[in-house]
Amino acid sequence: MSLLWIVILPVTAFAFHVELKPKSAFFRAGDRQELRCSVKDCNEKVTMSWALLGDKPMFAKIHTSGSESVAAFDPVMTVHDDILLCKVSCGALTKQQRVVVKVYSFPEAPVISGYDHLLLGQSNTLTCEVIDAYPVEHLRLEWLRGDSMLQTDAESVVSTYRFTPTPEDKETSITCRASHDQDGVPDEEKTKETTVSLTVLYAPQNISISEPTAVRVGSSLTLSCHAEGNPRPDTQWKAIGPDGQAVIVGQSEELVLTEMTLVDAGQYECVVSNTIGNITASVNVIVQAPPTNTTITVSPANEVKEGESVTVSCLSDGAPVVRMVLRRLSEDQDVELQSSNGFSTSFTLSSALLADSALYQCQAYNEHGSQKVSTLLSVEEYPLEVAMDVGVTAEMGSNLVLSCRAWGCPQPAFYWRSMLDMPVHSRAHTQDSLSQLYLGPLGLINEQAYTCEAKCGSVIKAKHAEVKVFSFPSDPIIENTGPFLEHGVGIFFCSVANVYPASLLQIQWLDGEIELASEMGQYSSELQNVTSTLSFSIGPEDQGRQITCRVSLQMDEVPQSGRERQAVTVLELHYAPRGTTITVSPGNEVKEGESVAVSCLSDGVPVGRMVLRRLSEDQDIELQSSNGSSTSFTLSSALLADSALYRCEAFNELGSQRASTYITVKAPPRNTTVLIYPSAEVQEGQNVTICCHSVSFPPPAVVLRKLDNGTELYSPDGNFLLVNLTPNDTGLYQVNVTNDLGYETEIFSINVIEKHSSTSPDWNHIVIPAVCVGIMVTTMGLILDYLRRARRKGFYELAKCKPGSA
Repeated sequence: MSLLWIVILPVTAFAFHVELKPKSAFFRAGDRQELRCSVKDCNEKVTMSWALLGDKPMFAKIHTSGSESVAAFDPVMTVHDDILLCKVSCGALTKQQRVVVKVYSFPEAPVISGYDHLLLGQSNTLTCEVIDAYPVEHLRLEWLRGDSMLQTDAESVVSTYRFTPTPEDKETSITCRASHDQDGVPDEEKTKETTVSLTVLYAPQNISISEPTAVRVGSSLTLSCHAEGNPRPDTQWKAIGPDGQAVIVGQSEELVLTEMTLVDAGQYECVVSNTIGNITASVNVIVQAPPTNTTITVSPANEVKEGESVTVSCLSDGAPVVRMVLRRLSEDQDVELQSSNGFSTSFTLSSALLADSALYQCQAYNEHGSQKVSTLLSVEEYPLEVAMDVGVTAEMGSNLVLSCRAWGCPQPAFYWRSMLDMPVHSRAHTQDSLSQLYLGPLGLINEQAYTCEAKCGSVIKAKHAEVKVFSFPSDPIIENTGPFLEHGVGIFFCSVANVYPASLLQIQWLDGEIELASEMGQYSSELQNVTSTLSFSIGPEDQGRQITCRVSLQMDEVPQSGRERQAVTVLELHYAPRGTTITVSPGNEVKEGESVAVSCLSDGVPVGRMVLRRLSEDQDIELQSSNGSSTSFTLSSALLADSALYRCEAFNELGSQRASTYITVKAPPRNTTVLIYPSAEVQEGQNVTICCHSVSFPPPAVVLRKLDNGTELYSPDGNFLLVNLTPNDTGLYQVNVTNDLGYETEIFSINVIEKHSSTSPDWNHIVIPAVCVGIMVTTMGLILDYLRRARRKGFYELAKCKPGSA
């Protein structure tokens, strides 16, 4: 950046100048270098300073003395590659000089890595790196093999080269050349290079091993094995056994075997390996020898029982392969049992006999010699024993299994026979030392003896079992001739179906635990239905009596739970209805409007029919009827008209019975009316009949009171006769009708008209009292009759008066 300063100063101020040395700086990193800045022709105070362009840190030591300042770079670093300013002030004037500093670094030859572990036939990467080279843009890396240029990379401090080594690359070298082409770099420092020898690693190859060899027993043998590889491989020898197992027997290229035996014969494997891989080769070694170690064995090794399987085996060592011959030697014969080529042979007696007891000889031979061995085999009888239940009892129709067990013999043979000596193998199952005969479903034909015969070699033993069959499948059934009438005769039958043996069946008749009768069944060779009869007189006390028929099969072999059964019957006596009752709730006397229930009960067998009626003088009404021993009827709100006789009748096919009761409905007086005959207004001296009518029960008491003087008259029927009235009888009267439940009153008036003359009475005046008396007599008769009827009906009404005529 340039600045233009326009300052008015004395002419002498522009006379000083600044000098910077060297004017062009090209430094090598790591060296010590200096820059000097000096001031000339300045008579004022001098001030000097250094700075990098952009005010970056300088990383330099500054020493200023008077008019000279030195910037020392110790050492020179790449950060010093920049434009450096020297600023000078002379009094009020300022000047500066600048210098461009160039730095380069190329201290070391390139470093190559990855060359010492190259894998043959695989892609590998080599790396060339220049340390602390600067600036990078002037750097060039080249890969060379001999004079051949392989690869060039510019402006980089690291270069990689990929290639796949071939066998020809095992002993070659490669060069990495670094060039710094910046101007100013000395020619001797412009190029540096590094050459390395390539190390190519590869697994062992080109293996060679000794040829197959045959040697005599006791001699020595050396086997060799070689292969090339990098790194240098190791060699290991393994002996492969007959079972494929490998045993390490050597750790060098040569394997020495001394005093060889037959055990040393077989396959030997050579394994050559390094860190890259391995390679294997093998060789067969044959050891030749006459038969040795010949043995003869008997399995099982302990004493052999007759009928057992026994195997005689021969083993021998020898090379080449031997021939084995197994013989049985006895006093009168020499029998070859088995022969074969190889190191072993065997012969098996699947079922040894007593005659197989003999001397057994094994001979092994080949072209180099032979060897014999022998052993004695002894065959003995089995200690056979047999066991089976001697007596078995089972239910007819069930399945039965007879088990026969043998011991003292590992594989006995079983045979089953019936009483008729008939084989029954088709229904037998045998496993190991147990044989089971399956019989079922059982019938009478199975009641016989069965024989189990066991055979082991020449030994035969047998056991017998007696099978007994019983049938008792169901509970007894009781039948009777009922229903029974009191003082009659009851006959009962107890039957049991399909019983066997019937002769062992006991039938007991029991009353509770008291025995009434007992008998046994009759003998039969077939299934039998057994029946027992019981009869006795029936009395009233026998109603509900329980009679038990208990049947039991008298066979101890039958389980207790299955040998006894029973049936129970209950006596039911029939009779005509009795004990018939009729009840009223809450009672026979009720108030009008209350609820009242009438119930009937009766006892009779069989249950019959119940009928409830209401009886009055003029009607007979059926209120309720039903089948059973009871019936009922409810009056939800009783009326005076419901006072009546109620009758209940129970009946069945054997007869009937009745019961009756009377219900009275009570009510306080109501609807009271008063009638005055001939009129409420009469002439003085006349008679008046007062008739009171009221509805109530029980009959009320009627009182007539004259209100002005309190005079009272009582009437049992509500009728009053006032005779020869005077004006004093004029006034208000009150009738009070009362019974136990309440009362009611009526008020009326009578007016008596006073006479004004004393004329002789005419006919009419004479007749009227007589007529009234007649009317009264007639009326009283009617009232009394009405009261009698009212009492029968259950309510009471005062009789009405009929007006008379005069």
